Amino acid sequence: MKNRASSGERSYAYAKACGIIGKSFIGQRMNRLNNVNRLTELDKMIFPGSSKDLPEKELIVDLEDRIVERAVDSIITIISCFSKPPDFFTLLLRSYEYMDIKSVIFSLQMKEKEAPPHLDLGEFQTVHFDAWPDLKAMVKGTEFSFLLDMENLLDGHEDLSLQSTLDRQYYKALWKALMALPKNERTITSKILSDEISLKDSCLVLRLRTFYGMNADEIKNHLIYVPGRDKKHTSADEAIQCMDFPLDDFYAWSSWRWSRFLNPLTEPGKWKADPLFFQNKASLYLYEIAKRHFHLHPFSFDSIFCFIKLKQFEEDILTSSVEGLNMSMNSKDVFSMLGVHT
Repeated sequence: MKNRASSGERSYAYAKACGIIGKSFIGQRMNRLNNVNRLTELDKMIFPGSSKDLPEKELIVDLEDRIVERAVDSIITIISCFSKPPDFFTLLLRSYEYMDIKSVIFSLQMKEKEAPPHLDLGEFQTVHFDAWPDLKAMVKGTEFSFLLDMENLLDGHEDLSLQSTLDRQYYKALWKALMALPKNERTITSKILSDEISLKDSCLVLRLRTFYGMNADEIKNHLIYVPGRDKKHTSADEAIQCMDFPLDDFYAWSSWRWSRFLNPLTEPGKWKADPLFFQNKASLYLYEIAKRHFHLHPFSFDSIFCFIKLKQFEEDILTSSVEGLNMSMNSKDVFSMLGVHT
């Protein structure tokens, strides 16, 4: 069966994952980034023996690309340990393809002549990126073919409705694939993914209210709805609950499930909900759960999921460091801004 795996495959995948994590900037190894002050230093630290001698402006883009490719290659290495990888894991990898298709549509909307860059997912890729700029040929036979039925898709600018539609499709497919895994293999994965979707929805509510002044009726259509902690709840419950909390009253949020991720009250009467602070704290929370459980469930699908989340967190930390260094911050300042303690 596709969602089963031999004990040999599990052992091999876990052993390789441990080897990769041991060399990753996760946990204590993140301390090594603390005193980095230049992009060239960061490049040599991440890619010893293959760093590049490029002008700083070129190095910024090139280094970010290599960091993402490094994470993707690591995930492919582990997924490929299975003769028939579960759909859940291939979908986790293909989150990058969902991001790339968003870039494709935006580039077509902007009438750009050059195709945007995309990640090579090898055998796991479904979009025919080499058919650019023919969108029909690019998405033919894929789950993205529904885009061809959307009116005025390529007119105007990037659309929030399209973004949320793709996000909903992705997470619903991911949840469905998760439920196909053996129940005893997805205990931690179900917890982390359920929390991730709830936090993603909640962060979206904060952003749309704070930056766009949108009300509850306008926001509800953009949320992701998958089954929640039990049959009475959905992943969007916390997001819906916080739609009416005043954005300038810290205490009004006190009973909310995710209130601990809000920016603290530093001066009475001057508090404003900060979506970026919330997003960073939520990301750290998910990282800590994945780090804690990676070794607690060896040889299981849970451990593979935790590995993927750890590599993606590392990717976010490293690309944030690149962006910070480009703004004359050092890595320690970047970590402080993100709320990361090394």
